[in-house]
Amino acid sequence: MADSMAREARSASRECQALGAEARTRALTAIAAALEANEASLLAENAKDLEAAKSMDIPPATLQRLKLKEGKIAQLAKGIRSLAASTDPVGRVLSRMQVAEGLSLEQVSAPLGVLMIIFEARPDALPQIASLAIRSGNGLLLKGGKEAAHSNRALHAVISDALHASGLPRALVQLVTTRDEIADLLKLDAYIDLVIPRGSGQLVRYIQDNTKIPVLGHADGVCHIFVDAQAAEDKALAVAVDAKVDYPAACNAVETVLFHRAAVEAGLSEKCMEALRGKDVQIFGGPRAAKELGLAPAPAAKHEYGDLALTVEIVESQNEAIDFIHANGSGHTESIITEDQAAADDFLRRVDSACVFHNASTRFSDGFRFGLGAEVGISTSRIHARGPVGVDGLLTTRWLMRGDGHVVNKDKDIDYLHKTLPL
Repeated sequence: MADSMAREARSASRECQALGAEARTRALTAIAAALEANEASLLAENAKDLEAAKSMDIPPATLQRLKLKEGKIAQLAKGIRSLAASTDPVGRVLSRMQVAEGLSLEQVSAPLGVLMIIFEARPDALPQIASLAIRSGNGLLLKGGKEAAHSNRALHAVISDALHASGLPRALVQLVTTRDEIADLLKLDAYIDLVIPRGSGQLVRYIQDNTKIPVLGHADGVCHIFVDAQAAEDKALAVAVDAKVDYPAACNAVETVLFHRAAVEAGLSEKCMEALRGKDVQIFGGPRAAKELGLAPAPAAKHEYGDLALTVEIVESQNEAIDFIHANGSGHTESIITEDQAAADDFLRRVDSACVFHNASTRFSDGFRFGLGAEVGISTSRIHARGPVGVDGLLTTRWLMRGDGHVVNKDKDIDYLHKTLPL
C-alpha cells in the first residue's frame, strides 16, 4: 500500500511542477483560509486526542507537543500565507554558462521528489510540512503517531480538499493510515528521496539506523546559554527565563546555562536562578555548580530535560565555555549574553552549532521566526541543510543544456569557452 502511495506522490509532484508556480501559490492560499475556517472542528478533533492521551503512558513533554494551543491555527495560516507570497523557488536559475559557441548550460533549482515525514504527536507539524512540500513541488507522505490520529486526519482532510479545489492532485500530500509499520516504510528507498523524523531522540536514532534513505533532522536538542562576565543583568535574566519557560518541551529550549565565574562572583548567577525558580524551574548543577552553589547534581553533562528543569555550571573562561558546549552539546542552538562585542564575535565565529546567537533567546531558532514561513524541522547535519529547514532545504538542482546539433566526437571539433553568463 505505502509503495503505491509513494509512486502516486512522485507522479503528483511531476504534475504539480508542470502546472507551475501559480497553481502552488493558489493552493497555499486556499489551505491557509481553510485552516482558519475549520479551526473549531480542528480543535475539537485535537481535544479527542488529548482526552485519549490520558489513558496512554505519554511523557509530559510529548503531551505538550500534542496540544494545538490557542492561536496556533492563526500562526500556521500566517506562515503559510508568507510562503504563498514568497518567490517561487522551483526552476530558479542558479548559474548560466556558455559552454561553446551556440551551446549554453543552466543550473536550476528543482524539487527533491518524494518526502516522507514520520512524526510523534506534533499535529502542528503536519500543515507546516505540507505547505513547504507544496511550495517546493515535492510529493509528501505523512506517517503520524497514534496519539495524534484524530488531529492528523482532520488536518490532512482540510489540506487535501484545498489541494483538490485549487486544481492540484490530492496524491501530492498523503497521510499513511494503514498498518504499515515504520520499518516497512523505511525500506522504500526506490520511491522516497528524503526522510524527516519529528519526534523523540529515540525515534530519530531508530530511523537513522534502519534506512538507506537520507535522513534530515536531529536526535537531541541540548541548547546552551553562556552568561559572560560582561553580561547585562536584565538581558541575562530575560533571555534565560524565556529560553526555558516559553516552551520547555521544544528542542530549542535551553537545557544548560553556563556562568562565567566573574558573573557568579557578581551575584548574577544567583539572580538568574532566583528568576528561574520563580517560574517553577528546577535547577541542577554540573560538578562545580553542585559543589559551590549547593545544587542537586545534574543527571549528566549532556542532558535534555524537555521540561521545566535545567543544568547550571560554572566556567573559568569563554574558551572553557566553548569547549564545554562542543563536548556536551548537540550542535543545535547556543547563545552568549554579553556586552563585550569582541567576546560575542568570537563566540559566534567559533561555536560550531547550527544556530549561534548573541543576546537572544535560543527559542528564536525556528523556521517561522527566521522568516522561512514554516519549517520541516531543524537539522544538525552538516550535509545538505543545517538549522531550521525551510523551502530551500527541500530542493536540489538540475542542469539544462541548449544546443544546435552539437556533438562531442572525442572533443575534436569543439572549442570550449566555459564563459560565465549573467543570470
